[in-house]
Amino acid sequence: MVFNADLATLVGEVAAAAHVVVASAVTVHVLLYKRNIGTSISWMGIAWLSPFIGALLYVALGINRVKRRAQRLWRTRVPTYAVASPKPGLSDIDPLTPLEYAIGRLTGLPSESGNDAGLFRNGDDAYPAMIAAIGRAEKTVGLSSYIFRADSAGQKFIDALVAAQGRGVQVRVLIDGVGSGYFWSGTYTALKRAGVPVARFLHSYFPWRTPFLNLRNHRKILVVDGRLAFVGGINIGDENVLAGTPKHPVRDTHFSIEGPVVEQIVEAFADDWLFETGEKLPDEGWFPELSPRGKLLARAVASGPDEHLEQIEFAALHAISCARESIRIVTPYFLPPDVLTTALGLAAMRGLIVDIVVPEHSNHAVLDWARRVPMRVMMEAGCRVWLRPAPFDHSKLMTIDDSWSMIGSANWDTRSFRLNFELNVEVQGPEFAHLITDLTRAGRQLTVEELDGDSLPIRLRNGAARLLQPYL
Repeated sequence: MVFNADLATLVGEVAAAAHVVVASAVTVHVLLYKRNIGTSISWMGIAWLSPFIGALLYVALGINRVKRRAQRLWRTRVPTYAVASPKPGLSDIDPLTPLEYAIGRLTGLPSESGNDAGLFRNGDDAYPAMIAAIGRAEKTVGLSSYIFRADSAGQKFIDALVAAQGRGVQVRVLIDGVGSGYFWSGTYTALKRAGVPVARFLHSYFPWRTPFLNLRNHRKILVVDGRLAFVGGINIGDENVLAGTPKHPVRDTHFSIEGPVVEQIVEAFADDWLFETGEKLPDEGWFPELSPRGKLLARAVASGPDEHLEQIEFAALHAISCARESIRIVTPYFLPPDVLTTALGLAAMRGLIVDIVVPEHSNHAVLDWARRVPMRVMMEAGCRVWLRPAPFDHSKLMTIDDSWSMIGSANWDTRSFRLNFELNVEVQGPEFAHLITDLTRAGRQLTVEELDGDSLPIRLRNGAARLLQPYL
Protein backbone atom coordinates (compact mmCIF):
# COMPACT_ATOMS: atom_id res chain seq x y z
CA MET A 1 0.00 0.00 0.00
CA VAL A 2 2.83 2.35 0.84
CA PHE A 3 4.52 1.46 -2.43
CA ASN A 4 1.33 2.15 -4.41
CA ALA A 5 0.87 5.48 -2.63
CA ASP A 6 4.46 6.46 -3.35
CA LEU A 7 4.04 5.46 -7.00
CA ALA A 8 0.84 7.46 -7.31
CA THR A 9 2.56 10.47 -5.77
CA LEU A 10 5.49 10.12 -8.17
CA VAL A 11 3.20 9.84 -11.19
CA GLY A 12 1.29 12.91 -10.04
CA GLU A 13 4.47 14.91 -9.59
CA VAL A 14 5.79 13.85 -13.01
CA ALA A 15 2.46 14.74 -14.64
CA ALA A 16 2.43 18.13 -12.89
CA ALA A 17 5.99 18.82 -14.00
CA ALA A 18 5.15 17.75 -17.56
CA HIS A 19 2.11 20.03 -17.54
CA VAL A 20 4.26 22.99 -16.46
CA VAL A 21 6.75 22.26 -19.25
CA VAL A 22 4.06 21.86 -21.93
CA ALA A 23 2.06 24.91 -20.81
CA SER A 24 5.27 26.95 -20.64
CA ALA A 25 6.12 25.89 -24.19
CA VAL A 26 2.67 27.00 -25.36
CA THR A 27 3.11 30.31 -23.55
CA VAL A 28 6.48 30.93 -25.18
CA HIS A 29 5.07 30.17 -28.63
CA VAL A 30 2.07 32.43 -28.05
CA LEU A 31 4.24 35.32 -26.85
CA LEU A 32 6.52 35.00 -29.88
CA TYR A 33 3.98 34.47 -32.65
CA LYS A 34 0.50 35.68 -31.65
CA ARG A 35 -0.28 39.34 -32.29
CA ASN A 36 -3.82 39.64 -30.93
CA ILE A 37 -3.79 40.22 -27.19
CA GLY A 38 -7.19 38.67 -26.49
CA THR A 39 -6.38 35.55 -28.48
CA SER A 40 -2.99 35.27 -26.80
CA ILE A 41 -4.48 35.46 -23.30
CA SER A 42 -7.17 32.94 -24.24
CA TRP A 43 -4.72 30.36 -25.54
CA MET A 44 -2.39 30.74 -22.56
CA GLY A 45 -5.31 30.39 -20.18
CA ILE A 46 -6.53 27.25 -21.95
CA ALA A 47 -3.02 25.77 -21.86
CA TRP A 48 -2.55 26.36 -18.15
CA LEU A 49 -6.09 25.59 -16.95
CA SER A 50 -6.66 22.49 -19.13
CA PRO A 51 -3.61 20.30 -18.63
CA PHE A 52 -2.43 18.64 -21.85
CA ILE A 53 -5.86 19.00 -23.51
CA GLY A 54 -5.32 22.76 -23.84
CA ALA A 55 -1.91 22.20 -25.40
CA LEU A 56 -3.35 19.66 -27.85
CA LEU A 57 -6.06 22.14 -28.86
CA TYR A 58 -3.43 24.81 -29.41
CA VAL A 59 -1.33 22.46 -31.55
CA ALA A 60 -4.37 21.51 -33.64
CA LEU A 61 -6.10 24.88 -33.92
CA GLY A 62 -3.85 27.66 -32.68
CA ILE A 63 -0.60 27.28 -34.59
CA ASN A 64 -0.39 28.73 -38.09
CA ARG A 65 1.80 26.22 -39.89
CA VAL A 66 0.72 27.29 -43.34
CA LYS A 67 3.74 28.07 -45.45
CA ARG A 68 3.85 27.93 -49.20
CA ARG A 69 4.99 24.45 -50.23
CA ALA A 70 6.49 25.97 -53.36
CA GLN A 71 7.59 29.48 -54.17
CA ARG A 72 4.78 31.87 -54.95
CA LEU A 73 3.94 31.95 -58.65
CA TRP A 74 5.50 35.19 -59.87
CA ARG A 75 5.57 35.46 -63.64
CA THR A 76 8.03 37.90 -65.14
CA ARG A 77 5.30 39.87 -66.86
CA VAL A 78 3.47 40.52 -63.58
CA PRO A 79 5.92 42.48 -61.39
CA THR A 80 5.09 43.67 -57.92
CA TYR A 81 3.15 46.89 -58.21
CA ALA A 82 5.17 49.93 -57.19
CA VAL A 83 2.75 52.59 -55.95
CA ALA A 84 3.63 56.23 -56.40
CA SER A 85 2.69 58.54 -53.55
CA PRO A 86 -0.48 60.51 -54.27
CA LYS A 87 -0.03 64.19 -55.02
CA PRO A 88 -1.03 66.59 -52.21
CA GLY A 89 -4.57 67.86 -52.57
CA LEU A 90 -5.60 65.20 -55.09
CA SER A 91 -7.88 63.53 -52.55
CA ASP A 92 -9.98 66.71 -52.45
CA ILE A 93 -10.75 66.13 -56.15
CA ASP A 94 -11.12 62.35 -56.01
CA PRO A 95 -11.76 60.93 -52.51
CA LEU A 96 -10.91 57.43 -53.75
CA THR A 97 -7.28 58.39 -54.43
CA PRO A 98 -6.06 57.55 -50.89
CA LEU A 99 -7.94 54.26 -51.05
CA GLU A 100 -6.38 53.41 -54.41
CA TYR A 101 -2.95 54.17 -53.00
CA ALA A 102 -3.52 52.22 -49.78
CA ILE A 103 -4.83 49.02 -51.38
CA GLY A 104 -2.12 49.18 -54.02
CA ARG A 105 0.47 49.27 -51.25
CA LEU A 106 -1.37 46.52 -49.39
CA THR A 107 -1.71 44.02 -52.24
CA GLY A 108 1.24 44.92 -54.46
CA LEU A 109 -1.19 44.81 -57.41
CA PRO A 110 -2.41 47.54 -59.76
CA SER A 111 -6.06 48.34 -60.24
CA GLU A 112 -6.90 47.34 -63.80
CA SER A 113 -9.15 49.44 -66.03
CA GLY A 114 -11.44 48.20 -68.78
CA ASN A 115 -13.41 45.51 -66.94
CA ASP A 116 -17.04 44.45 -67.10
CA ALA A 117 -19.10 42.60 -64.49
CA GLY A 118 -22.44 40.84 -64.33
CA LEU A 119 -24.51 40.03 -61.24
CA PHE A 120 -26.30 36.75 -60.56
CA ARG A 121 -28.74 36.03 -57.74
CA ASN A 122 -28.70 32.51 -56.33
CA GLY A 123 -27.72 29.33 -58.05
CA ASP A 124 -30.83 29.65 -60.22
CA ASP A 125 -29.06 32.39 -62.21
CA ALA A 126 -25.39 31.67 -61.53
CA TYR A 127 -25.19 27.93 -62.16
CA PRO A 128 -26.51 27.94 -65.77
CA ALA A 129 -24.12 30.76 -66.68
CA MET A 130 -21.16 28.98 -65.07
CA ILE A 131 -21.97 25.61 -66.65
CA ALA A 132 -22.44 27.26 -70.05
CA ALA A 133 -19.04 28.93 -69.70
CA ILE A 134 -17.43 25.57 -68.92
CA GLY A 135 -19.20 24.16 -71.98
CA ARG A 136 -17.69 26.90 -74.18
CA ALA A 137 -14.16 26.49 -72.79
CA GLU A 138 -11.52 25.94 -75.46
CA LYS A 139 -8.26 25.74 -73.50
CA THR A 140 -8.54 25.91 -69.69
CA VAL A 141 -11.00 25.65 -66.81
CA GLY A 142 -10.06 26.27 -63.19
CA LEU A 143 -12.67 25.77 -60.47
CA SER A 144 -12.21 26.28 -56.73
CA SER A 145 -15.07 25.90 -54.26
CA TYR A 146 -15.34 25.57 -50.50
CA ILE A 147 -18.44 23.37 -50.82
CA PHE A 148 -18.96 21.27 -53.95
CA ARG A 149 -21.65 18.67 -53.40
CA ALA A 150 -22.28 15.65 -55.64
CA ASP A 151 -26.05 16.29 -55.61
CA SER A 152 -28.26 17.18 -58.55
CA ALA A 153 -26.86 20.70 -58.83
CA GLY A 154 -23.27 19.56 -58.39
CA GLN A 155 -23.66 16.69 -60.85
CA LYS A 156 -24.29 19.17 -63.66
CA PHE A 157 -20.95 20.80 -62.90
CA ILE A 158 -19.25 17.41 -62.69
CA ASP A 159 -20.67 16.42 -66.09
CA ALA A 160 -19.57 19.72 -67.65
CA LEU A 161 -16.06 19.42 -66.22
CA VAL A 162 -15.70 15.81 -67.37
CA ALA A 163 -16.94 16.79 -70.84
CA ALA A 164 -14.45 19.65 -71.03
CA GLN A 165 -11.62 17.34 -70.01
CA GLY A 166 -12.78 14.89 -72.66
CA ARG A 167 -12.52 17.42 -75.47
CA GLY A 168 -8.95 18.35 -74.56
CA VAL A 169 -9.47 21.31 -72.24
CA GLN A 170 -7.00 21.63 -69.35
CA VAL A 171 -9.26 21.25 -66.28
CA ARG A 172 -8.15 21.76 -62.69
CA VAL A 173 -10.56 21.47 -59.74
CA LEU A 174 -9.73 22.40 -56.15
CA ILE A 175 -12.20 21.67 -53.35
CA ASP A 176 -11.72 22.27 -49.66
CA GLY A 177 -10.69 19.22 -47.66
CA VAL A 178 -13.25 19.91 -44.92
CA GLY A 179 -16.00 22.02 -46.48
CA SER A 180 -16.56 19.55 -49.31
CA GLY A 181 -16.50 16.52 -47.04
CA TYR A 182 -13.71 15.40 -44.76
CA PHE A 183 -14.40 11.67 -44.54
CA TRP A 184 -15.88 11.26 -48.01
CA SER A 185 -16.36 13.52 -51.02
CA GLY A 186 -18.55 12.27 -53.84
CA THR A 187 -17.36 15.13 -56.02
CA TYR A 188 -13.70 14.26 -55.56
CA THR A 189 -14.36 10.58 -56.21
CA ALA A 190 -16.41 11.21 -59.37
CA LEU A 191 -13.90 13.62 -60.89
CA LYS A 192 -10.94 11.43 -59.97
CA ARG A 193 -12.52 8.37 -61.58
CA ALA A 194 -13.22 10.38 -64.73
CA GLY A 195 -9.58 11.42 -65.00
CA VAL A 196 -10.14 15.10 -64.14
CA PRO A 197 -7.22 16.61 -62.15
CA VAL A 198 -8.79 17.36 -58.76
CA ALA A 199 -7.28 18.09 -55.35
CA ARG A 200 -8.63 18.44 -51.79
CA PHE A 201 -7.18 21.49 -50.09
CA LEU A 202 -5.22 20.74 -46.87
CA HIS A 203 -6.73 17.31 -46.44
CA SER A 204 -5.39 14.17 -44.83
CA TYR A 205 -7.06 11.30 -43.00
CA PHE A 206 -4.10 11.15 -40.62
CA PRO A 207 -4.37 13.68 -37.76
CA TRP A 208 -0.62 14.15 -37.51
CA ARG A 209 -0.58 15.21 -41.15
CA THR A 210 -3.55 17.58 -40.80
CA PRO A 211 -2.46 20.44 -38.53
CA PHE A 212 -4.65 22.80 -40.56
CA LEU A 213 -8.17 22.01 -39.32
CA ASN A 214 -8.80 25.68 -38.62
CA LEU A 215 -7.38 26.99 -41.91
CA ARG A 216 -9.70 26.45 -44.85
CA ASN A 217 -9.85 27.51 -48.50
CA HIS A 218 -13.11 29.45 -48.59
CA ARG A 219 -12.59 30.90 -52.08
CA LYS A 220 -15.16 30.47 -54.85
CA ILE A 221 -13.44 30.89 -58.21
CA LEU A 222 -14.24 29.74 -61.73
CA VAL A 223 -11.88 30.86 -64.50
CA VAL A 224 -12.40 29.89 -68.15
CA ASP A 225 -9.73 30.27 -70.83
CA GLY A 226 -8.09 32.94 -68.66
CA ARG A 227 -10.64 35.45 -69.97
CA LEU A 228 -13.82 34.95 -67.94
CA ALA A 229 -14.03 34.66 -64.17
CA PHE A 230 -16.83 34.02 -61.70
CA VAL A 231 -16.39 35.07 -58.07
CA GLY A 232 -18.64 35.70 -55.11
CA GLY A 233 -20.26 33.78 -52.30
CA ILE A 234 -22.01 30.87 -53.98
CA ASN A 235 -20.97 27.32 -53.18
CA ILE A 236 -22.14 24.43 -55.36
CA GLY A 237 -25.12 22.50 -54.01
CA ASP A 238 -28.87 22.02 -54.25
CA GLU A 239 -29.52 24.44 -51.37
CA ASN A 240 -28.58 27.35 -53.64
CA VAL A 241 -31.25 26.56 -56.27
CA LEU A 242 -34.39 28.09 -54.83
CA ALA A 243 -36.57 26.84 -57.69
CA GLY A 244 -35.92 23.33 -56.44
CA THR A 245 -37.51 24.20 -53.06
CA PRO A 246 -34.63 22.78 -50.99
CA LYS A 247 -35.19 21.96 -47.32
CA HIS A 248 -32.67 24.62 -46.22
CA PRO A 249 -32.62 27.23 -49.02
CA VAL A 250 -29.71 29.64 -49.32
CA ARG A 251 -29.85 32.95 -51.14
CA ASP A 252 -26.57 34.31 -52.47
CA THR A 253 -24.90 36.66 -54.92
CA HIS A 254 -22.29 35.85 -57.54
CA PHE A 255 -20.53 37.82 -60.28
CA SER A 256 -18.99 37.29 -63.69
CA ILE A 257 -15.96 39.40 -64.57
CA GLU A 258 -14.24 40.02 -67.89
CA GLY A 259 -11.27 42.24 -68.64
CA PRO A 260 -7.66 42.65 -67.54
CA VAL A 261 -8.37 42.02 -63.83
CA VAL A 262 -9.21 38.38 -64.67
CA GLU A 263 -5.46 37.74 -64.81
CA GLN A 264 -5.19 38.52 -61.10
CA ILE A 265 -8.05 36.13 -60.33
CA VAL A 266 -6.43 33.37 -62.39
CA GLU A 267 -3.20 34.11 -60.52
CA ALA A 268 -4.99 33.46 -57.21
CA PHE A 269 -6.32 30.13 -58.46
CA ALA A 270 -2.95 29.12 -59.91
CA ASP A 271 -1.27 30.01 -56.63
CA ASP A 272 -3.66 27.80 -54.66
CA TRP A 273 -3.23 24.94 -57.11
CA LEU A 274 0.54 25.24 -56.86
CA PHE A 275 0.31 25.34 -53.07
CA GLU A 276 -1.73 22.14 -52.86
CA THR A 277 -0.34 20.06 -55.74
CA GLY A 278 3.08 21.50 -56.55
CA GLU A 279 2.04 21.91 -60.20
CA LYS A 280 2.77 25.27 -61.78
CA LEU A 281 0.15 26.09 -64.38
CA PRO A 282 1.71 27.18 -67.67
CA ASP A 283 1.14 30.63 -69.08
CA GLU A 284 -0.29 29.26 -72.31
CA GLY A 285 -4.05 28.91 -72.08
CA TRP A 286 -4.22 30.17 -68.51
CA PHE A 287 -2.77 33.67 -68.95
CA PRO A 288 -3.68 35.09 -72.37
CA GLU A 289 -3.31 38.74 -73.31
CA LEU A 290 -6.49 40.49 -72.17
CA SER A 291 -8.15 43.44 -73.84
CA PRO A 292 -10.61 45.92 -72.27
CA ARG A 293 -14.22 44.74 -72.03
CA GLY A 294 -15.91 47.54 -70.08
CA LYS A 295 -15.43 50.66 -67.98
CA LEU A 296 -14.85 49.32 -64.48
CA LEU A 297 -11.63 49.70 -62.50
CA ALA A 298 -10.98 46.54 -60.50
CA ARG A 299 -8.35 44.68 -58.48
CA ALA A 300 -8.18 41.30 -56.73
CA VAL A 301 -7.63 41.31 -52.98
CA ALA A 302 -6.56 37.92 -51.64
CA SER A 303 -6.07 37.00 -48.01
CA GLY A 304 -4.98 33.93 -46.13
CA PRO A 305 -2.93 32.76 -43.15
CA ASP A 306 0.27 32.91 -45.18
CA GLU A 307 1.81 35.93 -46.89
CA HIS A 308 -1.61 37.54 -47.47
CA LEU A 309 -2.54 37.71 -43.80
CA GLU A 310 -5.38 40.19 -43.08
CA GLN A 311 -5.29 41.89 -46.50
CA ILE A 312 -9.08 41.87 -46.91
CA GLU A 313 -9.57 43.08 -43.35
CA PHE A 314 -7.17 45.96 -43.94
CA ALA A 315 -8.78 46.79 -47.30
CA ALA A 316 -12.15 47.08 -45.57
CA LEU A 317 -10.62 49.22 -42.85
CA HIS A 318 -9.06 51.54 -45.43
CA ALA A 319 -12.41 51.83 -47.21
CA ILE A 320 -14.20 52.75 -43.97
CA SER A 321 -11.62 55.44 -43.22
CA CYS A 322 -11.92 56.92 -46.74
CA ALA A 323 -15.74 56.95 -46.89
CA ARG A 324 -17.34 60.38 -46.87
CA GLU A 325 -21.07 59.70 -47.21
CA SER A 326 -22.11 56.09 -46.75
CA ILE A 327 -20.95 52.57 -45.90
CA ARG A 328 -23.16 49.60 -46.71
CA ILE A 329 -22.33 46.00 -45.82
CA VAL A 330 -24.15 42.75 -46.51
CA THR A 331 -22.81 39.65 -44.76
CA PRO A 332 -24.20 36.32 -43.51
CA TYR A 333 -22.11 36.47 -40.33
CA PHE A 334 -21.08 39.62 -38.51
CA LEU A 335 -18.45 39.20 -35.84
CA PRO A 336 -15.36 41.04 -37.14
CA PRO A 337 -12.28 42.04 -35.16
CA ASP A 338 -12.89 44.93 -32.75
CA VAL A 339 -10.92 47.36 -34.86
CA LEU A 340 -13.53 47.13 -37.63
CA THR A 341 -16.55 47.52 -35.37
CA THR A 342 -14.86 50.53 -33.78
CA ALA A 343 -14.14 52.04 -37.21
CA LEU A 344 -17.76 51.59 -38.29
CA GLY A 345 -19.02 53.19 -35.08
CA LEU A 346 -16.67 56.15 -35.51
CA ALA A 347 -17.81 56.57 -39.13
CA ALA A 348 -21.43 56.79 -37.98
CA MET A 349 -20.47 59.28 -35.27
CA ARG A 350 -18.99 61.61 -37.88
CA GLY A 351 -22.29 61.61 -39.78
CA LEU A 352 -21.96 58.84 -42.36
CA ILE A 353 -24.80 56.47 -43.20
CA VAL A 354 -23.64 53.06 -41.97
CA ASP A 355 -25.93 50.17 -42.88
CA ILE A 356 -25.20 46.55 -41.96
CA VAL A 357 -27.50 43.90 -43.42
CA VAL A 358 -27.47 40.41 -41.90
CA PRO A 359 -29.87 37.45 -41.90
CA GLU A 360 -32.37 37.52 -39.05
CA HIS A 361 -31.29 33.92 -38.42
CA SER A 362 -28.14 32.48 -39.98
CA ASN A 363 -27.20 28.80 -40.05
CA HIS A 364 -24.85 29.29 -37.05
CA ALA A 365 -26.85 30.15 -33.94
CA VAL A 366 -23.78 30.85 -31.79
CA LEU A 367 -22.64 33.53 -34.22
CA ASP A 368 -26.12 35.07 -34.11
CA TRP A 369 -25.93 35.20 -30.31
CA ALA A 370 -22.43 36.67 -30.25
CA ARG A 371 -23.07 39.39 -32.85
CA ARG A 372 -25.65 41.17 -30.67
CA VAL A 373 -22.93 42.35 -28.27
CA PRO A 374 -20.87 44.48 -30.72
CA MET A 375 -23.99 45.48 -32.63
CA ARG A 376 -25.39 47.27 -29.59
CA VAL A 377 -22.29 49.45 -29.27
CA MET A 378 -22.37 50.25 -32.99
CA MET A 379 -26.07 51.06 -32.95
CA GLU A 380 -25.57 53.42 -30.03
CA ALA A 381 -22.94 55.18 -32.19
CA GLY A 382 -25.45 55.61 -35.02
CA CYS A 383 -25.03 52.51 -37.20
CA ARG A 384 -28.16 50.90 -38.57
CA VAL A 385 -28.55 47.12 -38.50
CA TRP A 386 -31.07 45.48 -40.81
CA LEU A 387 -32.32 41.92 -40.31
CA ARG A 388 -33.17 40.09 -43.51
CA PRO A 389 -35.92 37.43 -43.23
CA ALA A 390 -35.62 33.84 -44.42
CA PRO A 391 -34.41 32.27 -46.59
CA PHE A 392 -30.87 32.58 -45.26
CA ASP A 393 -28.85 35.09 -47.32
CA HIS A 394 -25.19 34.13 -47.77
CA SER A 395 -24.14 37.23 -49.80
CA LYS A 396 -20.94 39.15 -49.00
CA LEU A 397 -21.03 42.74 -50.29
CA MET A 398 -19.64 46.14 -49.36
CA THR A 399 -19.91 49.57 -50.94
CA ILE A 400 -18.89 53.09 -49.91
CA ASP A 401 -20.21 56.40 -51.20
CA ASP A 402 -22.12 54.57 -53.97
CA SER A 403 -18.89 54.52 -55.98
CA TRP A 404 -16.56 51.79 -54.62
CA SER A 405 -17.47 48.17 -53.94
CA MET A 406 -15.91 44.98 -52.67
CA ILE A 407 -17.33 41.56 -53.56
CA GLY A 408 -16.11 38.02 -53.05
CA SER A 409 -15.96 35.15 -50.60
CA ALA A 410 -15.04 36.79 -47.27
CA ASN A 411 -17.59 37.03 -44.46
CA TRP A 412 -17.35 39.79 -41.85
CA ASP A 413 -15.95 37.56 -39.14
CA THR A 414 -12.58 36.71 -37.67
CA ARG A 415 -12.44 33.35 -39.43
CA SER A 416 -12.67 34.92 -42.89
CA PHE A 417 -10.42 37.87 -42.14
CA ARG A 418 -7.64 35.98 -40.35
CA LEU A 419 -7.92 32.20 -40.80
CA ASN A 420 -9.41 31.28 -44.16
CA PHE A 421 -7.99 31.65 -47.65
CA GLU A 422 -10.35 34.19 -49.25
CA LEU A 423 -10.62 36.15 -52.49
CA ASN A 424 -12.41 39.47 -52.90
CA VAL A 425 -12.42 41.93 -55.79
CA GLU A 426 -12.62 45.70 -55.36
CA VAL A 427 -14.58 47.46 -58.09
CA GLN A 428 -14.71 51.19 -58.74
CA GLY A 429 -17.67 52.61 -60.60
CA PRO A 430 -21.02 54.15 -59.55
CA GLU A 431 -23.15 51.95 -61.82
CA PHE A 432 -21.79 48.77 -60.26
CA ALA A 433 -22.03 50.25 -56.76
CA HIS A 434 -25.70 51.01 -57.30
CA LEU A 435 -26.29 47.31 -58.03
CA ILE A 436 -24.78 46.54 -54.62
CA THR A 437 -26.76 49.29 -52.92
CA ASP A 438 -30.00 47.86 -54.30
CA LEU A 439 -29.21 44.59 -52.50
CA THR A 440 -28.92 46.32 -49.11
CA ARG A 441 -32.49 47.58 -48.88
CA ALA A 442 -34.40 44.55 -47.64
CA GLY A 443 -35.09 43.70 -44.01
CA ARG A 444 -36.38 45.22 -40.80
CA GLN A 445 -34.31 47.49 -38.61
CA LEU A 446 -32.95 46.14 -35.34
CA THR A 447 -33.35 48.59 -32.47
CA VAL A 448 -31.57 49.14 -29.18
CA GLU A 449 -34.93 48.74 -27.46
CA GLU A 450 -35.21 45.23 -28.90
CA LEU A 451 -31.79 44.36 -27.52
CA ASP A 452 -32.80 45.84 -24.17
CA GLY A 453 -35.73 43.42 -24.16
CA ASP A 454 -33.39 40.43 -23.96
CA SER A 455 -33.68 38.66 -20.62
CA LEU A 456 -30.69 38.29 -18.32
CA PRO A 457 -30.08 34.64 -19.30
CA ILE A 458 -30.13 35.63 -22.98
CA ARG A 459 -27.67 38.47 -22.40
CA LEU A 460 -25.39 36.15 -20.46
CA ARG A 461 -25.59 33.59 -23.27
CA ASN A 462 -24.74 36.25 -25.84
CA GLY A 463 -21.83 37.55 -23.79
CA ALA A 464 -20.44 34.05 -23.34
CA ALA A 465 -20.75 33.38 -27.08
CA ARG A 466 -18.88 36.62 -27.76
CA LEU A 467 -15.88 35.26 -25.85
CA LEU A 468 -15.58 32.55 -28.50
CA GLN A 469 -14.93 35.14 -31.24
CA PRO A 470 -11.32 34.06 -31.87
CA TYR A 471 -12.50 30.51 -32.59
CA LEU A 472 -15.81 31.06 -34.42
